[in-house]
Amino acid sequence: MNVVALHAEPPSRAQAQEPVHFIGRLAGFRADGRILVEDEAGTTWACRRAASCLLVPRTGDTVMLSGPDRLRVYLIAVIEQADPSASRIEAAGDLTLATTRGGNVSIESDADLRLHGTAMLQMRAERAEARFAHSRLTSEAADATIGHLRLVGKVFESVADRVVQMARNALRLVDETDRARVGHLDQEATGTVRLHGQHTVVTGQDLVKVDAAQIHMG
Repeated sequence: MNVVALHAEPPSRAQAQEPVHFIGRLAGFRADGRILVEDEAGTTWACRRAASCLLVPRTGDTVMLSGPDRLRVYLIAVIEQADPSASRIEAAGDLTLATTRGGNVSIESDADLRLHGTAMLQMRAERAEARFAHSRLTSEAADATIGHLRLVGKVFESVADRVVQMARNALRLVDETDRARVGHLDQEATGTVRLHGQHTVVTGQDLVKVDAAQIHMG
């Protein structure tokens, strides 16, 4: 990764081998990805961002350049941002944030906190806890495999075109009123059907039919 400094006159061989270290202003970017930086003398230098400088520099920033000679100069740090309200941490290739010796990793924001991935978002832990004042999930499809699920809330509403539930045993306890409003109701049991209440009323607007091999009443 050779870096060429732009000068009106080429430097001498002794000057080319001298270490370079100065603070300048980022003037712009070239089409090949090199960064243009002006020093105090007005000389423009073309360099690349060092791998250790994760903060993306922008035009107008005060930056530090350093290198062993004029042909190998790198932007090693952003000293002062022209617009400190917007910062971007960027690295080429994979990026891993890790701690050792049982350290914790915290990401905090006074405003919004966004996680974005164009392919997949993966999370793995022994335990997970999330607390939100308000939450909303939008997804085209969701699959969940849970050993034990418990939902506790004041109001539960579900809206769907089709609902399918399959269970070996099902139990529903309602302290007060249980109502169902349907267009057609079809219930079938391979064993016994028992309907019991202190007062049981079965009515039909046009027809009520009871059909069986034996009918016991009373």
